[in-house]
Amino acid sequence: MLATLVIGLREGLEAALIVGIIAAFLKRNGKALKAMWIGVTLAVVLSILVGVALTVVERALPQTEQEAMETIIGGVAVVFVTGMIVWMRTHARYMKRELEHSATEALGQGTSLALAAMAFLAVLKEGFETSVFLLATFQASTSVVAAVIGAVVGILISIGIGIGLYTGGVKLNLGKFFTATGVFLVFVAAGLVISALRTAHEAGWIVFGQQPTVDLAWLAPGGSIRAALITGVLGIPADPRTVEAVGWFLYIIPMLLITLLPRALRPKPAHQPRAHGIVAAGLGVGAIALFVAMPDAPRAAIPASVPLGSSGSVSATGESPAPVITVRRAGESTTVRFAAGDGAPSTHAGADTRWRTTVPVPQGPRRLTLDRLVKLNDGSIPVGLSPRRNPGPYEANWKRTATVTAWTKDGALVDAKRTSRTIVTLTGGGLSGARVVTVDPTGDWSAAPDAVAANADAVGAADAAARDRALWTFWLPGVLAIGAIATALRGLVIRRKLTKQDDERAPETAGVPTTNLNDTSRRMTNAT
Repeated sequence: MLATLVIGLREGLEAALIVGIIAAFLKRNGKALKAMWIGVTLAVVLSILVGVALTVVERALPQTEQEAMETIIGGVAVVFVTGMIVWMRTHARYMKRELEHSATEALGQGTSLALAAMAFLAVLKEGFETSVFLLATFQASTSVVAAVIGAVVGILISIGIGIGLYTGGVKLNLGKFFTATGVFLVFVAAGLVISALRTAHEAGWIVFGQQPTVDLAWLAPGGSIRAALITGVLGIPADPRTVEAVGWFLYIIPMLLITLLPRALRPKPAHQPRAHGIVAAGLGVGAIALFVAMPDAPRAAIPASVPLGSSGSVSATGESPAPVITVRRAGESTTVRFAAGDGAPSTHAGADTRWRTTVPVPQGPRRLTLDRLVKLNDGSIPVGLSPRRNPGPYEANWKRTATVTAWTKDGALVDAKRTSRTIVTLTGGGLSGARVVTVDPTGDWSAAPDAVAANADAVGAADAAARDRALWTFWLPGVLAIGAIATALRGLVIRRKLTKQDDERAPETAGVPTTNLNDTSRRMTNAT
């Protein structure tokens, strides 16, 4: 509630100041305010419709798309509030002059439509920012009802202050007001950064940096006032993750510097290009240092051999171009060689490649007795055979196939198994025709489930470490590099502007006579 109250108060007061400046200017020039109020009303209605439309669209989406929509809204809200804070910090002194200049141009056109359009656009900007910012805050709030009440109360208070400022009944240090609320909104926006990063993960957009950092449950126990302040207002969860903590600090540190740095400590205009260059160089060095200094991601800690479910083990050697696995069972060793074409992508148990090949299987005896057939069929008489009518022995035509499958991760064996199928076509032995019987396979094996699960956990841990490394070696350096480029470009723009101003002033001083400093110094010396 507090966050939305401050948002409504701050944004509402900005809009009220805009309306008040325009109204005072029109009143001073003897013009009616009807056109201005038409523009203001249309802007307010359109801003409300934008917020309602975004809410309706979001609720109509499936869960994953809702998370994606919340991420986009949160990101846009952060951009809006950042632009608002920076703009007010640098242009607040000129806002009245700029608005009066726009109003003068609108009056010069001689139509109320131009004046209404000017008021409409001026208020629409604030209203649209407020709608998106409040919607993002509602999504991150623990109580939507309280958040709505806070926003309404804040807007009503801002309207009252605006009326008081217009009539002269209220005196307010706007500089201190915007600085204080700006600092508060920086923390709120930093919380929205965390919320946007979390919903981006839930939408499947961000998969790195999800390791927990600190447990803040002790600081903000559920249901407490501190939890309402830290989690509900500032948007800081009890379990911030790595990427969320990084995003929070990356946003809040420069924004607090921009908001709180005294004007006396800011570089003079002539020194700003150099200051921007120094900051850009620092960001660039930081990006390069992170990219170079981070160690390689660890490989999955997978044992050299995997135990089998019954007894024995299976191991793999090499993967160039294909692995070779060795199966050890009952004192015997069997080697299976895969070909390069036997591999295919896979995600089973965290593996990245599945290898599959068929292996030769010795055929069974040409003649089968009924007792032997029962033993092959796990002690039961195959369906359709009668010991009295079909006593055997039978002529047997065997069809045996066996497949060995192995799953590897970066050449290490994660899982493996052998599956076979045995089909016997029986004739004779009292049978009136050929009878097809499927008997239980022999010689099959598979890796122990516990060992496979342990390997999958090891692969998952290594993949998580690799994703976290990507945060520090790719994404964070990328953000710093973008910041360095943007800062350097800003410095170049300022330098070009200063050069242009110097060029414009040069003709003005071209005809001014100059004094020879050496002659002046000589005359002063002689005079003494």
